[in-house]
Amino acid sequence: KLYRLDLEKGPESLKVIDTAASIGVTANITDPSGSHEDQLIVAAKYGFARLNQTTGELSYIQQPWGEEDGPGKAERMRFNDGAVDSQGRFWAGAMNDPKIKNPEAEGVLFRLDPDQSLHRMLAPVTIPNGIGWNLTDDVMYLTDSPTGKIFAFDFDASTGAITNRRVHFDIGEALEPDGFAIDVEGCIWSAVYGGGKVLRISPAGKIIGQIDLPTRNVTCPAFVGTELFITTAKDDTDDDRLPQSV
Repeated sequence: KLYRLDLEKGPESLKVIDTAASIGVTANITDPSGSHEDQLIVAAKYGFARLNQTTGELSYIQQPWGEEDGPGKAERMRFNDGAVDSQGRFWAGAMNDPKIKNPEAEGVLFRLDPDQSLHRMLAPVTIPNGIGWNLTDDVMYLTDSPTGKIFAFDFDASTGAITNRRVHFDIGEALEPDGFAIDVEGCIWSAVYGGGKVLRISPAGKIIGQIDLPTRNVTCPAFVGTELFITTAKDDTDDDRLPQSV
């Protein structure tokens, strides 16, 4: 399912779109011709696809798994989080589908270019999550949640190349950084899954702020103007103590 909400209208505007497969992340299409009106680009169960927002139908553009990946990989993987860079390239990470097997270091970070060519950019990863770029567009950040780390890469905006992987931030405890947003000062606001908080991380990789929430599984923040919206996931482990964990 894909949920769509008009933030100005509030909860009554919530729309639920039944989709043909699970979707990890969506991106808008810039299309002056109007031929893709009412469509989104998505990273779904089996690859990158166009989603019809009326019918929920998926039309796959690229399905990345081939014979070189071995038998059954398409079924045991699914796409997770992603983002679009300054040149319109759609980055998204694939991970083991938890409905089939526990996530291991079998994931891959992909890049879909505007010409619809697909590139394998990084492997292995476990649960690739928040992706974003610094203000000068020469550093890319990527979260690999089970490691507790947000990694930084040198980024070439002209080619989409990433090099020089290093640790930008390590949470240092048994919690998982999840999705993130970057503010106008270049700080990362990282959701902490299992930790009930969002951390503000400076460009130097230091915690300089924190939002505590009454729900354990915080999944992703997003800026809408100057407001920060935060999504969470249901928590079935301690509903009595954390009744808002829905």
